[in-house]
Amino acid sequence: MSEVAEKIETRVALSAKVAKFIGQKRKLLIDGKWTEAASGKTFEVFDPATGQVIAHAAEGDKEDINRAVKAARFAFEKGPWSRMTPSERGKIIWKIGDLILKYQEDFSQLETLDNGKPINVTRGADVPLAADMFHYMAGWATKIEGSQLSLSVPYTPGQSYHAYTRREAIGVVGQIIPWNFPLLMAAWKLGPALAAGCTVVLKPAEETPLTALLLGEIMIEAGLPPGVVNIVTGFGETAGAALSGHMDVDKIAFTGSTEVGKLIARAATGNLKKVSLELGGKSPNIVLEDADLPAAIAGSASAIYFNQGQVCCAGSRLLIQQNIFDEVVEGVSKIAKSIKVGAGLDTQTEMGPLVSTIQLDRVSGFLKSGKEDGAKALAGGNRKSGAGYFVEPTVLVNTTPNMKVYQEEIFGPVVTAVPFKNLDDALVAQANDSIYGLAAGIWTKDVGKVHRLAAQIKAGTVWVNCYNIFDASLPFGGYKQSGWGREMGAEVLKNYTETKSVCIGYSTE
Repeated sequence: MSEVAEKIETRVALSAKVAKFIGQKRKLLIDGKWTEAASGKTFEVFDPATGQVIAHAAEGDKEDINRAVKAARFAFEKGPWSRMTPSERGKIIWKIGDLILKYQEDFSQLETLDNGKPINVTRGADVPLAADMFHYMAGWATKIEGSQLSLSVPYTPGQSYHAYTRREAIGVVGQIIPWNFPLLMAAWKLGPALAAGCTVVLKPAEETPLTALLLGEIMIEAGLPPGVVNIVTGFGETAGAALSGHMDVDKIAFTGSTEVGKLIARAATGNLKKVSLELGGKSPNIVLEDADLPAAIAGSASAIYFNQGQVCCAGSRLLIQQNIFDEVVEGVSKIAKSIKVGAGLDTQTEMGPLVSTIQLDRVSGFLKSGKEDGAKALAGGNRKSGAGYFVEPTVLVNTTPNMKVYQEEIFGPVVTAVPFKNLDDALVAQANDSIYGLAAGIWTKDVGKVHRLAAQIKAGTVWVNCYNIFDASLPFGGYKQSGWGREMGAEVLKNYTETKSVCIGYSTE
């Protein structure tokens, strides 16, 4: 069989639904209706595997955000959503999850085409996990409860009090999602907001708007009332900024870079809207000498190369105990060199392209900087030639803490490997030597070392003898400049509810 024939046979053919979807100019979803942007403008959506235009989406801006917020406000204050019982809301949220699974292959293909990630990943992770998030949060809709309190107030003799708390939906929520997990991050945001009874204006990343728009179609099919979820595609500088600063938005939730997160926090000060942020990371992945080395090597490679390294919690700082350093680095480098890099719709692809030319230039700039500063690439280190936004899986050694590649988030398939001598305070200081605190990994067979390190590392998630394990019930978020608040689990409901105290006095005389 020729190489060309093999490639043709392993490439997934687009379904009729996906082909039709990208063949039509995509509109905004406002108040339950698909509508053109107020300006009439559209923008191009690219296939990162080829650099070619695959679709056109409406370019929403401030006026469209205004219309969407107005629709969300009406739906929250006067629409049927706020009058539904939690059980009724939960049934709709559950149906959204069911419909994601019904159209699983369409979502998988569209996500791969738009983002570039391998089809085996979208089929096996992104889409099922998105459905699971809606299913999990559907159950929480009926379990958001207050509490009854017994008060002792010595300065009011002859009076008693019946007091209780209510947890109420925060109101109209603006949600801005990133391009690295477009569908999954939409589910992380929408599921809990809907469970709490909020209404939403969702702004997808301009690089990857397509699965959010398909999600809009199935939310209508699921019976979500008009205005409960509005979707405005467009650019961060216009649509995103307008949403962040909107005076009639009660809460903004953002996932993306720390730099943009700070801008959103500033924009939110106009009406002091509530803010939750899931931001960047430069996560340490620590391999101790007593680790199961084959598992640690494979896990450390997956920690950085999964999703092309475009993961906020990627294990991008590989800290290896000195006497096993050469073995681990050699093993990770061997895996890096063997990874099949290619178009995501090829079922043999293990790592796809970066999402955009901007991201390609960013990662390439880091690789150049590392070389100029004296870092050595044991694997990769270059952009792949040809069409598309491809970078080689890279292992860098001879790095120092003052290097840009060591300190800053690259958001690409690039790991810096650094040796350490002992499990001591110096190792902890090295692991925590970052402005970020999103995640960490530990590889060891010694449970005592696990507890010691897990307690001392400043990170929102610590994986032990595993990496990149996510579940709808497991809270996720960061310390330091990795963000505010938590996604998933019961914790995320705090992002979308207000607690109200009610105190009723009555005479006991």
